[in-house]
Amino acid sequence: MKHLIAPSVLSADFANLQRDIEMVNSSEADWFHVDVMDGVFVPNISFGFPVMEAIKKHATKPLDVHLMIVNPDHYIERFAAAGASVITVHYEACTHLHRTVQAIHAAGCKAGVAINPHTPVALLKDILVDLDLVLVMSVNPGFGGQKFIPNTLNKLRELKAMASAINPDLLIEVDGGVGIQNLADLIQAGAEVFVAGNAIFGAPSPSVMISELKQLDAQLKSS
Repeated sequence: MKHLIAPSVLSADFANLQRDIEMVNSSEADWFHVDVMDGVFVPNISFGFPVMEAIKKHATKPLDVHLMIVNPDHYIERFAAAGASVITVHYEACTHLHRTVQAIHAAGCKAGVAINPHTPVALLKDILVDLDLVLVMSVNPGFGGQKFIPNTLNKLRELKAMASAINPDLLIEVDGGVGIQNLADLIQAGAEVFVAGNAIFGAPSPSVMISELKQLDAQLKSS
């Protein structure tokens, strides 16, 4: 499949949020990535349901919601009702991960599990068959603009090999320090969905940057 680009709303201009959402709508991007932080699981607070609902009001593409929060089970139905298409929870935040994944599916959403940089891919083996997506964090979650952690490439290769045997339809997503400088390496390592924040919204033309990120796969195949 052609890789997917998911601009991170956290890096948008919140004084002009509707403008930035409409830019993504009209661009070659595939999803909106929505980071929800509670100041407990990660050392930052982002936004909650009012902003989520405002995004959904204007967005014409799926909302990929990444819950960086404790006790995500308490909020799954509300995020689904607020417009989430994909809900991703953290392996590190879920005591009963299988039950949480079941609840996401029951709410009508695709289920994803995220792992922090220190979390081994092998810990997902027994849950992989039940997932639609795995998000590999390539920075420590909580803040944008961090430097990409190179070991992420090894984790992606390991995850791709494991998914090929257990769940070939699994989508592999990567978030943190993603940009035009490392996208080719990430694609070759097995990633298929790319979250980009500063790389897109900090570019002179965000829509052109989205197009460049989206078209890179075609350039790789022709080279």
